[in-house]
Amino acid sequence: MTIPRKLTVPILLATLAFAACTSKQNPQPEAASSQPRNAEKHPPHAAPASPSQGGNGFDFYVLALSWAPQFCASHQDARSTTECDSAKHYGFVVHGFWPQNNDGSFPSDCAPAQPVSADLVHQMLPIMPARGLIQHEWATHGTCSGLSPQEYFAEVQQVFGKLKIPAEYQLVAQGIKVSPEAIEQQFASANGAPADAFRTECNNGKLIGVNVCLSKDLQYQSCGNALRGCRAREVTVLPTL
Repeated sequence: MTIPRKLTVPILLATLAFAACTSKQNPQPEAASSQPRNAEKHPPHAAPASPSQGGNGFDFYVLALSWAPQFCASHQDARSTTECDSAKHYGFVVHGFWPQNNDGSFPSDCAPAQPVSADLVHQMLPIMPARGLIQHEWATHGTCSGLSPQEYFAEVQQVFGKLKIPAEYQLVAQGIKVSPEAIEQQFASANGAPADAFRTECNNGKLIGVNVCLSKDLQYQSCGNALRGCRAREVTVLPTL
């Protein structure tokens, strides 16, 4: 059947639109090293706030820690990455440093982001051992901090550097089971902070991380109702060995 000439342009445009939509719904997978782990597990899964709320337009920070053994166990394609190097014995590593609002929303992607410099990435790798994650966190969350990349990652280093990881999680020889509340209390005791400044994250009864709430001047503070915690009775903590 011959298609009338006057209909060919609309049909062509509709075909191109369908192809573009299909491409967005089925993106090409990224390499494991560039995937943000638990990508935007940002509790409580609220919609991001307006980008205009970046800079000073947020209420506090969340230092998100990921339990590396669980990430590596649940991501087969990441086992060749630095984070999953069995010789490193990584436990808690930095997943992100997020501006957060008291109502549970959070600003994101607040400004165009240039790539983080290679030197700065190298500085961050000991505590944030994934180059792609470093770039992602700056673009998604760092641009909402009102800081330069150097200032933003200096604050990440500062807060992680002063954070005392409880002795129970510095080198775990074999898996343990513990309640989320016990983990939060252990962090609080080790850091002289209120237990409500910490929120345990879990999935299917496994520890996946701990979120730490900090004021804008980087002091421990209550997470309030902005973050959900793990609701499991107890969680399994995989070994670091």
